[in-house]
This record gives sequence, C-alpha cells and structure tokens, in this order.
Amino acid sequence: MRTVMRAALGVAVGLAAVGLAAGCGKAGSSGTKAATDVNGAGCAPVAGQQLVMLTDDKKWQVADNLIPAIYGKAADAPLVAALDKVSATVGAKELISLNKATDIDRKTSKVAAEEFAASSKLTDGIAKGPGGKITIGAANFSENQTLGELYRVALEAAGYQAGVQQIGNRELYEPSLEKGEIQVVPEYVGTLTEFLNKKAGGASAAPLASGDLDKTVTALTGLGSKVGLKFGKPAQAADQNAFAVTKAFADKYKISTLSDFAGKCSGKATILGGPPECPQRPLCQPGLEKTYGIQFGQFASLDAGGPQTKSALKSGTASIGLVFSSDAAFATS
Repeated sequence: MRTVMRAALGVAVGLAAVGLAAGCGKAGSSGTKAATDVNGAGCAPVAGQQLVMLTDDKKWQVADNLIPAIYGKAADAPLVAALDKVSATVGAKELISLNKATDIDRKTSKVAAEEFAASSKLTDGIAKGPGGKITIGAANFSENQTLGELYRVALEAAGYQAGVQQIGNRELYEPSLEKGEIQVVPEYVGTLTEFLNKKAGGASAAPLASGDLDKTVTALTGLGSKVGLKFGKPAQAADQNAFAVTKAFADKYKISTLSDFAGKCSGKATILGGPPECPQRPLCQPGLEKTYGIQFGQFASLDAGGPQTKSALKSGTASIGLVFSSDAAFATS
C-alpha cells in the first residue's frame, strides 16, 4: 500500500464525500465473505502469472493524472514549460516503467529519473529561464520521488538551481506550497482537487473531481487560484484505482473492459479481492455494483493493491482485484 492515502481506494473524493466508516465488519477465517441474493453463474478465478488491467470504459474512477503544482509567484513561463515537458514525456507505460525501475529493479529515484531522462531525450528543446533556486517537494513514496527528480532534471536544463526535498503528507506540504517554502510538487489532479475543495468548503462540500480530466483540471485551476497556486499541463499518466485479472482469465472469458466483465462474469462464482473497507467504499465494490451492475458471489478481504491481492489473482483465489494503474507489476505483464 502506498504511503499516500489517495491510493488506498482511489482518491479522497470518494472517501470524504460520503463519510463512510473504514471497516467492513469481521470476515471469516479465510477472509472471504459470501454474498447473498446473487444471480448468474459468474466467472471462477483463473490462475496465471501475468496481470492485465480492465479498462474503466465508463470513466467511473476519478481522473488522477499527474500534474505539476506550482507556487504562483514562481510560475514563470520557462519554469512551467520545463515541467510541461515532463508531463508530455511521461505516459502510462512510462510511469509503470519508472516504478519498475525503483520498486522491482531497486534503483534509486535519482538514478531511475536520470536514466529515463537520457533515454527519452527529456531535456531536448527546453528553453533557458531566468534561473534561481527552486525547491521541489516530493511525497514519501518512490513514484512521487522519481517524478520530483524528473522535474529537477528538466528545471536544471532550463537553468534553475533545483533540488528535491522529501516531504510528508499533503496536509503538511500543501500549506508550504501556498507560502512558497517549496515551489513545485508533483501532484495528482483528482486528489488535489478534492483536498482543496474540502479545505475551502468543508467535509460536506460537493465533489468537483470526476472521471472527466478536463473538467477536473478546470475545477482544480479555479481552486488553486484562490490560494496562490498555478498548474502545468496534466500528463497522460495517472495513478488511480484500477481492477485487474490474470491474462489467462481475460483470455478465457474474452474480456478487456469492466463492461465486458459485467456482461460475462456477474454471478456466484466471481470473487472480488480488495482491502477490508472495499465493500463499503464507493470507488470499490459499491461502485462496481452501481456503475457496472456487477454482482459478486464472494469478497476476499486482502490489501489495497498490494502483494496479497496480486498473489490472490495469480494463485487463482480471486477473479478480479483492486490494483493501482501505475503498479510496477504491469511492466512485465
């Protein structure tokens, strides 16, 4: 499970907006709970070592694309352009590859970023800016630290004296960004939108983030302007909730999207794997049921996109499981 709670069940929009409790009650000794009143045969798990993500074709999950968050007074045009070059270079596959470099190949974020920057020619065409010292804040998980290092490489190419400082959670570092104590942070569109939304309007504020990236960025830009923040362009890469099956499962049942899964696999034999709170969280089981009409025969209480869930999929004890879209495991799938 990633350190930032954003990744545990999508983004805070789903968690804070509904105010649901964290637990889902006690499970049986196996951690698997049978559902009631489920129709259909369903799709039994199929073991396999390769995992594939199913496309969220209804864009149910909140858009959590990467985006540079910038202290407004530091957001001169060359600085923003350099950060935008990172956004343009890091797509979904590239982010997964970067996470593989740190999480599987055990390279440091600095090394992973510099190797990627060299191979992708990240700094080509970056124009020089006025220079000056820029502190990049990076959260305490490897993906964000690697993105921070990529920002450093791009900003150094633009003539800035850039350095990366590891920071804590958003509640601690966002005020520092507003004050200009740090000038740049690699952020996530939907999560930051709802953080600022709840900060301004309280816990009961109506959600502004959605699966529509453009609308969410517009909302984020408006919220940020009120507290002195500006933003670069969002990347195609995102780190958000996703649902995976084994490749063997996808091949057997001929599915590639969540709608395919709903049409063929709703029923008693289908086992959903995820964190204990999944049956009560709108971006997990309730959302799958409401948005896609999927019925599950059983729920296996595991972890949030971690080794337990991936192991359950690969060993054939879960049909489908909650994962993260940028997980390093998909680099080898």
